[in-house]
Amino acid sequence: MASRFPFAVLTAALLASAATAADAEPVFNRVASFAVSQNIPSDKDKNTVSSAEIITATEDGNTLIYSDSPLGAIGFVDITDASAPKAGGALMMDGEPTSVAAAAGKALVAVNTSENKQNPSGRLVIVDIATKKIDATCDLGGQPDSIALNKDRTLAAIAIENERDEDLDDGKIPQMPAGDLVVFKVNGDGSVDCGAIKHVALTGLAGIAADDPEPEFVAFNEANEIALTLQENNEIIILDGATGEVKTHFSAGSTDLAGIDTKKDGALNFTGEKKGVLREPDAVKWLDNDRLVVANEGDYEGGSRGFTIFDNTGKVLHESGSSFERAVARLGHYPEGRSSAKGVEPEGLEAAKFGDDNLFFVLAERASVVGVYKDTGAEPELMQILPSGVSPEGAIAIPNRNLIATANEVDLVEDGGARSHVMIYERAEGEKAYPQIVSADKDGNPIGFAALSGLTAVPGQPGMLYAVSDSVLGSQPTIYTIDATKKPAVITDALYVKRDGQPAQKLDIEGVTVDEEGWFWLASEGNTEKLLPHALYHVNPKGEIKTEIALPKELLANEIRFGFEGVTIVGSGDDATLWMAVQREWNDDEKGFVKLVSYNPKSEEWGAVRYPLDKTESGWVGLSEITANGDSLYIIERDNLIGDQAKLKKLYKVAIADLKPAKLGGELPLVKKVEAYDFIGDLKSATNGYVVDKIEGFAFDAGGKAFAVTDNDGVKDSSGETLFFPVDLTATN
Repeated sequence: MASRFPFAVLTAALLASAATAADAEPVFNRVASFAVSQNIPSDKDKNTVSSAEIITATEDGNTLIYSDSPLGAIGFVDITDASAPKAGGALMMDGEPTSVAAAAGKALVAVNTSENKQNPSGRLVIVDIATKKIDATCDLGGQPDSIALNKDRTLAAIAIENERDEDLDDGKIPQMPAGDLVVFKVNGDGSVDCGAIKHVALTGLAGIAADDPEPEFVAFNEANEIALTLQENNEIIILDGATGEVKTHFSAGSTDLAGIDTKKDGALNFTGEKKGVLREPDAVKWLDNDRLVVANEGDYEGGSRGFTIFDNTGKVLHESGSSFERAVARLGHYPEGRSSAKGVEPEGLEAAKFGDDNLFFVLAERASVVGVYKDTGAEPELMQILPSGVSPEGAIAIPNRNLIATANEVDLVEDGGARSHVMIYERAEGEKAYPQIVSADKDGNPIGFAALSGLTAVPGQPGMLYAVSDSVLGSQPTIYTIDATKKPAVITDALYVKRDGQPAQKLDIEGVTVDEEGWFWLASEGNTEKLLPHALYHVNPKGEIKTEIALPKELLANEIRFGFEGVTIVGSGDDATLWMAVQREWNDDEKGFVKLVSYNPKSEEWGAVRYPLDKTESGWVGLSEITANGDSLYIIERDNLIGDQAKLKKLYKVAIADLKPAKLGGELPLVKKVEAYDFIGDLKSATNGYVVDKIEGFAFDAGGKAFAVTDNDGVKDSSGETLFFPVDLTATN
C-alpha cells in the first residue's frame, strides 16, 4: 500500500496559490454559477424545490444536462459561453430521474418509478436534446441508479439498485428484491433496442449480504470493461461490457484512520482514530484500463472519508486515509456536525485528461468542495481544492474546452437559503482564486476553523489580525491569529477561550477587540432558548475569562436572540468605552432602528444611541460588525439573502463625535450614517460563486489596511466558503 500523502506537502500545495502565471501550472477557477431554479417551468412556483444531481454534457461540450429528482425532470444549461450560462429549460419525466448520459444528440435518462422500496420499478427514457422531446422509453424492471456510457458511446450500463428501506430493520441488509446490472447497445443515432436490454445477475458475489446486491455506481474503461460498486455490500465487481460476464470481484475492504475528528461536540479536534473502517464506496472511475479509483462515502456501517486506488484484481495501490479530510479542514470546510459519522463524505468522482495531465476529481458531499488530484501512476498529487455549491453530487469534465462542471444537489429554498447550483470551472494559466484563507498546523494537526464572525487588529503588527468563531464551535470558542500578509491569508495560531481552566461553554462570540493592556473583549450574541447568555467577556492573553459582564435589566427586559454582533473600543484610559452593535430590533425598538450600545468598564455605565437601518423588499436587515478607526465607527449592515436575491451588504460609518449615548430605558438619540463601501461586487466577483449572506467581520490592521471576512456557518446548510479579502476604501473616504 502506498503511504498517505504527507500533510506538510498538502499544506504546501494549498499555500502555493501566490505563484505567478509565469511559473505556475494551469489552475482551475470557477467562472460561473448557475442556479437551477432558473429552469423551473413557468407553470410551477419558482419556490418549488429543484436540484442538480448527476450531470453530463453533449459531445460538443456546449450543453449541460442534469437530473433533477425533486422536480421530476432533467434540466438543460447552455454553456456556449461558459462564463455566462443560460437556462435551457426542463423536461418533466413522470418519475424520479436518477442519472443521465448523452450520446448522438440524445439524452439517456434513468428514471425511478417505484411505488415503494418493496416494489421497485424504473425505465430508460431517450430524449432528443435539440427538440427536448421524449423519443422512446424502455422498462428496466427495477429502480435505477447510475448510468454510464463507454468511450465511443456505443455501450451503456445502468446499476439497478433496488435500494434498501432505511426505516426497515434499522436499514440492515438483506432487503429484497435484489438489484442487478443492465447492459445494452446504443445505436449510432442514440436510439436503444429495448428488447435487447440484458440483465446481469449479481447475487452470490459479495461477502456481505450476497443475496441482496445493491449496485450503486458504474463506469467503463477503454477496454469496455465495467467497474461496478455495491456500496452497502462493500464490494467491487469487474464485468465485460459487451457480454455482461463477471470477470472478477473483490471486497472494497477496510482501512484505519488517524488524525480525524471523531466526536460531534462543537469542537475541532483532529487527533482521533478509527480502526477497520469499511470503505463502502459510492462513485467509481477508471484511471486507465488496469486501475480504478473509488470514493469511500459509506452508507451502512462504514465510510472511510477518502478515496482508494485499486488495480483490477483488487490490490490496493493507494489509500488516501485521512489526508483529504485534513486538507479540507485547513480550508475551514470541515463539517464538525458529521464527526461521529462519515466526516466529509467523498461521494462523487470524475476523471479526465487535461493537456498532458491525467486528473481525477473527488467530490466531498458534506464539505461542499472538489479535490483536484493529478494521477502520477503512483501516489496522486493534490493540486487544488475547489469551492462548490451545497453538496456536490456529480461532475462532468469537458477537456476539449478545459472545463469541468459540478452539480450541487441541496436546495435550501424552504429555509430561505441557497438554491441548488451548477458550478463551472475553467483550467487556465493564472492564480488560484480560492482559498482566500487557510490554516497552518499546530502540534502536527490542522488548526481547523469555521464560522469566522468578527475581526480586529493585532496591536502594533501591520498585516496581523485576530478573528473569532461563533456558536458553531460552541464547545471550543476560539480566538484565531491571521497573517494577512500571505496569499492566501494564513491562520497561524488558535487561542482557546477558557473558564476555570476548561474550554468555556455557552458562548456565541460575534465580536472581538483588544484593549490597551493587550486583553481581549469578546461580545457574545446570546440566545435564551439555547441558554446562551447575552454578555461581554474580558479575557487575558492566555485566553482565560477574568470578567463576565451581563447585560443590564433595562436591556434584557426587551431581548430577542439577535444580540451583540460586534464590539470595539473608543477612547483610552478611564474614558475607554466599548461600543456594541445589536443585530436586530429588540422589543422596545421602533421598526427599522437598532441600538448601538455603549459600556464604560471603569464607571460601569451603560448607554445607547439609535441607528437607522436600510429598507429592503424582502428578508430582514441587521448589523453584523462594528469597528472604530480614526474619527469614525464602521458598521456592516446586511440583509439575510443569498445569491441573486441579496441586495444589501454594505459598510457604513458614523462619526465618533456624534456618539452621545443616552441612558437605557429612555429616548435615545439618532445617529447619522454615511455609506463607506458596498461589498456586493466583491462577493459576486471574488470566486464567481453566488453572493453569500453572512459578511460578518471587518477591521483595520495596525497599519490602517482594511479587511473583511464571511461566516461560513460551519458548512451546515452552507457552501462552506470563507471569503477573506482586503477592502479599498480610498474611493469613498
